[in-house]
Order: sequence, then structure tokens, then C-alpha cells
Amino acid sequence: MTAIYTSAEGARVIEREYRAYLARWPVPSERFHVPTREGDTFVVTCGPPDAPPLLLLHGSGANTTMWMSDVAEWSRDFRVYAVDMIGEPGLSAPSRPPLASGAHVAWLAEVMDALAVPRASFVGISLGGWLALQFASHHPDRVDRMALLCPGGIGRQKVGALLLWLLLRPFGGWGQRRSMRVALGPIPPARTPEARAFGDYVMTINKHFRHRREPLPVLDDDALRRLTTPALVIVGGRDGLIDGYDTRRRLRETAPHVLVDLDPHDGHLIVGRTRQIADFLRDRPEGG
Repeated sequence: MTAIYTSAEGARVIEREYRAYLARWPVPSERFHVPTREGDTFVVTCGPPDAPPLLLLHGSGANTTMWMSDVAEWSRDFRVYAVDMIGEPGLSAPSRPPLASGAHVAWLAEVMDALAVPRASFVGISLGGWLALQFASHHPDRVDRMALLCPGGIGRQKVGALLLWLLLRPFGGWGQRRSMRVALGPIPPARTPEARAFGDYVMTINKHFRHRREPLPVLDDDALRRLTTPALVIVGGRDGLIDGYDTRRRLRETAPHVLVDLDPHDGHLIVGRTRQIADFLRDRPEGG
């Protein structure tokens, strides 16, 4: 477990704070592990047991806490499964197979099998959005709808920003804050004590967690053309990691059925889209 952390103590600090957040999950939930070839995978599930399934895939350097402001809305009409991705600072196995190996797609299929979920909708952000796209490309029969925020694997990855982020991180608190601004672009202000506390938790993760350094494999044009799943892709024009305009261009050229929402003012951290995503997943107009 410590291989993905800077120290055993750092791993314990992150886990302790994570479990404290899980204890405050905003709706009744169940928490459990399911076995896979990559090791045990941690899942938080909530919502009506007989509702359509919805899988949530978080981004790199994160865990299921990032969905806590969304699940109350989404769990009204869906059986929500918030999955801790392997190799990330959650409670799943620390396994990190190469992203280009296909192992993550196989892992996700095993997770769904263990959950007895043959088909589901997906919400993914960044790395999680990349995985949802990869999964839909390989298993279109297992995906109903997808809502993806700043997904990797389509638009140009800004490698220079990523390298600068890695270089700045060792320079204490200033370096971490500066590296986050470089990587994420504009960050919405923390206007509540809860938001400020969560920002501190993100800083704790950045301090103790060893982030992935390999670039996300890009889906080629043929793979994008094979994406027939109804999808909403939300991107930011000031994203420091992924070129949102290039994402929109490629999708318009290869998958014109995909709805692309680009806000020129947003960065990599896109917030406030809970209702928009819920309406899309329910297959009805926003606000309907």
C-alpha cells in the first residue's frame, strides 16, 4: 500500500481523514469491498436497490469523497455505486497496471460483475472519464449513458503544465498551491467552512500521495466513431491539464451525437453541474 504514498504515516493520515468523510455520507449508504484480479475494490452504494445503476468514477489523486455534494440528487432515481479506482488514494488496492495495457477496462468489468450490474450509466471525471470512454469503446452493450467532466483521452494533454506541476509540488505549501493552480486552472473559491475543510483535505492528499506520471492514452478517431452511447461531455476552456477546445473539436468531427458543453471560464475543476448531469442521465431536458 505504501508504494503509492510518500510514507506509511502519510497513508494512515489520508485514510483516517477519508473514513471521517465517509461517516458523513449525505444519504443512507452501504460500504463494502469486491474482489478483482487487481485486488479488492472499495465501493459506496446508495439509492433505491431496484433503481437503474449508476457508476461514479473519480479522477486521479482522489476518491469517492468528490461525489458527496452530488449523490443526494443522483441517488433519488439511481442505484449509485461510487467506486474507488485502483492505485488512487482511496480504500481500493494500490495496483497500478499501465494505463495502455487494457487492465483498467478488465478491472472495471470485474467490478460490475461482482456487483451483479450487467449494464449501467456512468459519471466520470478526468481519469475516471477516460476510463468510462475506454470501457464504452470496448463494451458498448454495458453502458447506457455517460456524463463526463474534463475527460482525458480525447483532447490534447498539456504535458508542460503537468511537468511544472510535478516540479512545484516539493516546495511546501506554496508549491502545492501554485502547482494546483497550474494544473487545474481557475479554482472556484471555497465559500463555506465545509468547502475550505475539503480543500485542506485535498492538500493533505497532494502532500502524501504519489501521483501518476504516465500520460493518458488517447482514443484514436476510429475508437471515437465507435462511441454510440448517448454522452454529455463538460469541459473548461481554461483547463490546465487537458485542452477543452481540442476535446470539443475531435468530438464534433468523430462523434457528433455527443453533447459537448464548453465553458470558456472553467478550468479542470468543474462544479455546480449536479442537476444538469441528473437531467441528462434521466434523459429529459435540463430543468424538466
